Amino acid sequence: MNLVENLLPKDLSTDQAVEAAYAQEMAEVAGRLVRGLPVLVECDKELAPYLYMNLRARLKEAKLQCLYLDGRTRDAAQPGAVPMGLIGTMIAQLRDAVRGAVERRVVVLPHLDLLTTSQGGLTGEAREVIPLLYENPELVWLGFKDPSFPLPKVIENLFPHRVGILGIARTKLKHLVTQKESRKFGRQFSPLQLYKYVSGVNAVRLRKLLSTLDGEDYPADAKRAYNQLRQATLTGAMEVPNVDLDAEIGGYAKVKQRLKAEILDVLAKRDKATDVEDAARLEELIPRGMIFWGPPGTGKTYFAKAIATSIGAAITIVSGPELKSKWVGESEENLRQIFHKARQSAPSIIVFDELDSFATARGTYTGSGVEHSMVNQLLTEMDGFHKDELVFVVGTTNFVESLDPALLRPGRFEFHLHIPYPDEADRKEILGIYDRKMRLQMTDEALDYAVRRTGENYSTPTGTPFSGDHLNALCRAVARLRMREEIGGATTPKVVERALTEFEERVELADKDAAMVATHEAGHFLCAIFCPHH
Repeated sequence: MNLVENLLPKDLSTDQAVEAAYAQEMAEVAGRLVRGLPVLVECDKELAPYLYMNLRARLKEAKLQCLYLDGRTRDAAQPGAVPMGLIGTMIAQLRDAVRGAVERRVVVLPHLDLLTTSQGGLTGEAREVIPLLYENPELVWLGFKDPSFPLPKVIENLFPHRVGILGIARTKLKHLVTQKESRKFGRQFSPLQLYKYVSGVNAVRLRKLLSTLDGEDYPADAKRAYNQLRQATLTGAMEVPNVDLDAEIGGYAKVKQRLKAEILDVLAKRDKATDVEDAARLEELIPRGMIFWGPPGTGKTYFAKAIATSIGAAITIVSGPELKSKWVGESEENLRQIFHKARQSAPSIIVFDELDSFATARGTYTGSGVEHSMVNQLLTEMDGFHKDELVFVVGTTNFVESLDPALLRPGRFEFHLHIPYPDEADRKEILGIYDRKMRLQMTDEALDYAVRRTGENYSTPTGTPFSGDHLNALCRAVARLRMREEIGGATTPKVVERALTEFEERVELADKDAAMVATHEAGHFLCAIFCPHH
């Protein structure tokens, strides 16, 4: 959907942007407050003051007074008065509001997160505040909570209605971009294309980002403007990888074909959609949860990075064991924060490495039971995705059969991709890529020898077949050998064999024993010749 420039607003204040983006949500909140129902709004800190000003104007029309308790003193301090600090002033203001009110009014608590610890426990000040919150039934509470902090249940229970505001709706974006800003994206400005990079950004932050874009007007390629937005929207441990699916991952033609057919091609068509309904229809086809399973070292995480590169997504890789905590509730909070940051940085991919470390079938746990809560939290977060958010979850595992069945149903981890050990053609392509990257100068004979020498008739020192990681280790060993012995020419099969076996620990046999072992093994060979299908 390309927009004509003159249909966009010429100027846009932050207040106007907040009204354009969240008018429906604010009308709903104001309606509940007028009816005397407390409301908790979960939003970014920078957005909360603007939402309050919007609500205050709506409540003023309903002739309902607001009292904003932010801990700031509005009168000059009395001589000799002892300063109480932000929290102390807030508590004093709250006490005055609770015990001095005789008529209904809305009391606004903009800093609820200051009353809780990072683990969701109560601070010392909060224990003094809680009795006040339940003391006066004439007061209607409006609380603002930062998503980074969990609230204790005793405070959450004060608010029967909760509204979460994260990012912006796709249909609102065209009202949040000015004519001047649209010129940074070329003459054919598409809100659908822009939305891909700002879906998790709130309206206040979006206005700041768009107003500070640099570059020429009407560029032939809008890549510079989109790159600026991509870097500015990264949060936490999110990063944008650079792994080309075809150029940097060798072999695995069937795996690549399936990824392209079922995910990347659909996303490419979605990016080219010119209508909101077409984009929404295509998004319904894309699986948001994926399981990459197979033996260790076969590149499961590397494939996830390649997908992120292909769609311009940020990625965060989370180790399953690192999520666990001995503190009650902290493991679930870790999960919640990961999903929140990913949604803010959309398009994004969350990779749970070793998913089976905490997401095994419920009822099979032998530990503290925290895994059960983590699985429930993971399911809750995945079910809470908005349809127009490009946030994907990839779980990698070596034991897919051990995963909780609730995770594997359609709508969650419905896309299952097996990444096995590389076959002969895969190994040749993988070794060819490392040969070029490390400048090993392998001859054709050396490359063919390396492919055969890492095939199904051989195994690693640990007894497993050769994976992509083993092939990488082999090529690094060749590079070190060439450096040590200053080999400037081509790499021969002999050099490959030395890299594989030079430092292996072998049993030294006397000549008599060696002859006996050789005769024994020759017997196996002769028997095999006369056995069908040997």
